[in-house]
Amino acid sequence: MRSVASILHVDLDAFFAAAEQRDKPSLRGKPVIVGGVGQRGVVSTASYEARRFGVHSAMPMHEARRKCPHAAVLTGRFDVYRRDSTVVMGLLRELSPLVEPLSLDEAFVDLAGGGFTAFESDALTALAEDLRARLRVATGGLTASVGMGSSKFIAKVASELAKPDGIRVIEPGTEVAVIAPLSARAIPGVGPVTMEKLARLGVKTVADLQQLSLKELVRELGRAGGEGLHELAFARDDRPVEPERETKSISVEDTFEHDITDVGELLRMIERDAASLAARVAAPGLFARTISLKVRYPDFTTLTRSRTLEGATDRAEVIARVAKGLFEGLELGAGIRLLGVGVSGFTQAAQEALFDPDQALGPVSSERFASPTTDSAAETAEGREVTRWRPGEDVSHATHGAGWVWGAGLGKVTVRFETAQTGPGPVRTFPADDPELSRRPVSDEEAAGL
Repeated sequence: MRSVASILHVDLDAFFAAAEQRDKPSLRGKPVIVGGVGQRGVVSTASYEARRFGVHSAMPMHEARRKCPHAAVLTGRFDVYRRDSTVVMGLLRELSPLVEPLSLDEAFVDLAGGGFTAFESDALTALAEDLRARLRVATGGLTASVGMGSSKFIAKVASELAKPDGIRVIEPGTEVAVIAPLSARAIPGVGPVTMEKLARLGVKTVADLQQLSLKELVRELGRAGGEGLHELAFARDDRPVEPERETKSISVEDTFEHDITDVGELLRMIERDAASLAARVAAPGLFARTISLKVRYPDFTTLTRSRTLEGATDRAEVIARVAKGLFEGLELGAGIRLLGVGVSGFTQAAQEALFDPDQALGPVSSERFASPTTDSAAETAEGREVTRWRPGEDVSHATHGAGWVWGAGLGKVTVRFETAQTGPGPVRTFPADDPELSRRPVSDEEAAGL
């Protein structure tokens, strides 16, 4: 165990939503929700204004809309998020070569690996203040919470306690006391299933965990799970900060306390896992060619299906669409014990233009497996193909200039003409197939708010 607070954890505050508010002046200070906009979509990120209404990540979008009906609901712009993330990771590597990205918006830094030696609280706070100030300038106004501690676990706890837009240093020797009043969910690996098991033992907080014997935890969670949880409950964590290594595959799996037979619930989990995978793939600037689905039944029979695309993607809706196609036709029977989605076959070049998702993946044969309506094209009643616009995406109009899609439907698209540099702009509606309207790539300077 380290005797100094030499590990730093940085977490961008409500990252996706904050980037949208930065680039869309009319949304600043207002509730914004980023995620899948279809009926089965899930929330990826909610601004703090939306969180006050109870909206949170992984929530079904229909529920989020009900809780906060006046929020702007937007699809993600991962090209912009990725560029912001690259800037942030570059700043972190100026502190130390030992940087471990966890996703687009958070990472660990081993300060000792960069030669930093002044680990007094005042010096660490000054370092964090300088980092946050430079990050705010470099990204055009994004904020971050920074935590520092003697281990990865404690540094992440510190950044959570600092949220939003703050700094927290947990002094060595105080770790056990600091984490004691926190929910047991604050410990890595304690999800809903584990928490349900712990609740049967009367556990709510880390302090409750600290009162349990190792024997009790092993009996309830197994040797590996019980021993690991017992160590972390007393802030014992010696995991090193591991710089990026070549990634061959990334997956997300959910093991259920009770077998699930509800198709809608399983599809929502696929949407949520796809959003998580998209963020993790995009963090190092990768694109995936192969998408897989893993299902385990109550008798532990495990089925894995995969499909390799004609191109490569980092888009959550594409990953979700493929995974749902793989899910189609599976026997639910007595239910599903485990559901997992994975991606592999990574490349550093996007090749989605090589295929049309609907044609390459085949039609979805059952309505219950339908994807959110975020495809690139739709057929009108007359049979003409018109562009289907995604809420939040950047566009340009030959007459009115740069803006973003406010909403679309019934053959119309509504655009607000503004950018990060212009201030709030006017709203105008056009036919969805207006030849003067086109999608617009965002420059590096614009993405940085310059």
